[in-house]
Parts: sequence; C-alpha cells; structure tokens
Amino acid sequence: MNDNQNMTEPPASPAWGAPFAKRSWAELRYALVTLPLAIAAVAFIVPMLYNGLLWAASADGVWKLGAASRFLARRLLGEDVPAPPRPRSVVSYKVRTKDGARLAKAAEEAGGKARAWESKPGVTVRRLPPARIAELAAAAGITIDEMQPSSAFLSWTGGRTTDPVTWRARAYFGLKLPLAVVGLAVAAVCWLGGLYYLTFPAWWSLGLHNTLGFHIMTLGVAFSLCPVGMALLVTGPWLLHGVTNVDCWLIRGLLGASSPAERIRALEESRAIAVDDAAARLRGIERDLHDGAQAQLVALSMKLGLARDKLTGDGQVDVARVARLVEDAHAGILEAIVDLRTLARGIHPPVLDQGLADALTTLATRSAVPVELVTDIPERPSDAIETMAYFSAAELLTNVAKHSGARRATLEAVHVPGLLRIRVTDDGLGGARPVPGGGLCGLADRVRAVDGRVDIDSPRGGPTAVTVELPSRA
Repeated sequence: MNDNQNMTEPPASPAWGAPFAKRSWAELRYALVTLPLAIAAVAFIVPMLYNGLLWAASADGVWKLGAASRFLARRLLGEDVPAPPRPRSVVSYKVRTKDGARLAKAAEEAGGKARAWESKPGVTVRRLPPARIAELAAAAGITIDEMQPSSAFLSWTGGRTTDPVTWRARAYFGLKLPLAVVGLAVAAVCWLGGLYYLTFPAWWSLGLHNTLGFHIMTLGVAFSLCPVGMALLVTGPWLLHGVTNVDCWLIRGLLGASSPAERIRALEESRAIAVDDAAARLRGIERDLHDGAQAQLVALSMKLGLARDKLTGDGQVDVARVARLVEDAHAGILEAIVDLRTLARGIHPPVLDQGLADALTTLATRSAVPVELVTDIPERPSDAIETMAYFSAAELLTNVAKHSGARRATLEAVHVPGLLRIRVTDDGLGGARPVPGGGLCGLADRVRAVDGRVDIDSPRGGPTAVTVELPSRA
C-alpha cells in the first residue's frame, strides 16, 4: 500500500449499493437518535445562560449530555473519543497586599489567573498554589499582608463557570442542532422521497395523479420519475455520510480532550491504566512461572532422582521402570521448553527482531482465519511501538477467529512519518463494540497510554474494520 488514505476510509462499495450498506443504516440511525438529544440539550442549555450561577449549576448536566453524545458516536459509528476531565472546583486565594497590580501581573505571567481588587488593595489569584504565590511575591519584592482561600461555594462556582470543557460542549450542541436537522432533512428527502418517486407508478395506478403541484396525465410520465427516485436513493447516503463526518469532527474537537492540560490529564489517566496493566502482566508471568515451568522442573527433578536411586541401589535394577522414568522426564523437559517459549513470546516475540513486517507475516500465517497481509513499512518505528502494534494485531486477529464468524480477513500495516496504522477487516457478522472489561476496551486503554487511538467500524451484519493508530515513537 502506497496510499495511506486507503486505510482511513470505509471499504469501497458500488455507488448504487450505498443505500444498502451497513454503514449507511448506522448513520441513518445515528441521525434519528441524535436529533432528540440535540433538542433536549439546547432546551437545557439556553435557559441556563442567564447568569454565572446558572452556568455553574448546569456544568455537570452539560458534561453528561456530552458523554451521551460520545456514547452514541462510539456505539453507532465506532467513533471512540476519550472523555475530557469533568468540571471541578478551582480554589482561588485572596491576597491582601498594597502591590496588587504587580502581583496580578506576576501571577498571569506564571500561568495563573488574577484579578486586582478595585475597592481595596489586594488581588484574587486562581490556578496557582499558595506556595507559588508567595514565591512570586518574594521574587518581585512584594509584601503579602494576608492570604486566605476563598469559600468552598465560590471555588465550586468559579471552577464550573470558567470550565472550558463545559463551554466547548455548549458550543457543540449549538452547532449540532442545525446539523442534526440537516441530517434528518437529507434522510427524509433522499430516503423517503427517493422511495416515493421510485414507486410512483404504483401510486399513479392507485389514482394518485396529482403530485408536485401538477397533474400527472400518463403512466409514462409517472415512470419518468423513477430515475429521480433512484438518484435520490443513491446520493442520500453519501450526503448523510458527509454530515456525519462533520459531526464526528465536531465531537473530536469540542467533546474530547483538546487543551494541553486536558490531554495531559487524560494521558496521565491512560498511563495509570497502562501501569496497572503492566503490573497485572508481571503477576501473570510470575504465576505462570510458579505454576507452570517451575512445577514441571520440580517434577522432572523428582523423576530423575528416582531413576538415579534405581540405578545406584543394591538390589536388582528394574530397567523398564528406569526407562519409563527417563521417558517421563524427557517429556517433562519438552513441555517445560514449550511453556518457557510461549512465556517468552508473550513478553517480547523473537520474530520482531526481524522487523514488524516479518512478524505480521508470521502472525497472519498462524491465524485460524485466512488472512490477506498488506504492509508498507519503509522505516521501523521504536521497539515499544512495534511490540504494541504486534500485540494489537494479534488480539484483533484472535477476536476475528473467536467471535466474528468471518471466512477471511485482511491485515494492513502502513507506516508514514510520525504515524503507524494497523487495520484489521473481516467479512463476519459485525456488531463489535468496546465494552467495559472486554478486549477492545482494554486495547483502546493500552493504545491511549502512548497517545494512540482505536477506531471501530462494525455495523450489525458486517463488515468490521478496526484501525489502531500509534505514534512512531513512544
């Protein structure tokens, strides 16, 4: 594959088949479901814009509405957008000082928010701890007479009033409502209108000669409307797909983590998940070594000890018994070697030493479902990214073999500067969804730990396409 764009689009289908594609039906369901949500969200948000206290009171509700939109996009479209941080209180500090203007300027330069008092000397500082405020004042030669935190209510109100995540969610629903109306209009005109005109000869035969404001006189004229209906049915899904793409772009930009601080916080949460996952893997390796290879080696030692006792004893040597003990010990050695190789392969597959392309070739060859492999990896990514890409492809192919009922699959790997994409498609039953505790959800968490993402396109009835995007370096 030389064109990386091929991996970012749904599988190609004939234009005339667009109305019958699973993706089109999923986007139609999305348009029908999200319009009531957008209406409810706007009806909730607009009255709450009256003053700052209502802004704060509605912040948690707006965040939950955004979470509902992300859930629908993930459930119906496979668009998995990480959740931004929830609204939280922001503690501000009231600092009484004669140099309030200078301290406010220093706090702003240090990344905080400050407002100098007008009625008396002092300043209110947010987003900076008290030790940092005192340090800035000492560096500027400013004397602080008194510093105390604001009340809990003001901290709660201030944090939710100025929360950028909440304001972006309000902006999203302000844009979503007209976009949802356009999507529903496209669906109504193209699907219902197209079906109506395509079947208009039947309506004409029932005596419905009057339509579009003029009288249809003959059956031939009625049949001439059939191409119009066919054109509407074919173009409708593509128009709705464009509307849905705009909606997904808005969700990623307005309902996800966009600011550096939010991304850092989301990355910290995903890295915590990755650390827990690594600790669980280490415990699993220790358990496998203790219960598997170690137990087999202990049994092997006992059998060899018995064989030695038989050979060195004073009595008659039972050759058959000694031979069975040696055979059992040999079989135990082979089992222990297999277990150790499997365990080592789970830590770092040796086949990766030859590069990701060769490793994926081996993986595709071992798959229970026939796999077509397409790779374009002119430059090797970092070792950690190669390992994560290999295990991601292995897990996706395992899901195909276990759950999809597919007859064939395709594994694609493309590396462009700064980005590695792994995509697995199959012709199975579809309906793959990331559920808490499931393999896809765990895969998304691990990929997110290195600032990657997972896209799932799996309508009911198939086909399924899962794309893993990873940075070239971790």
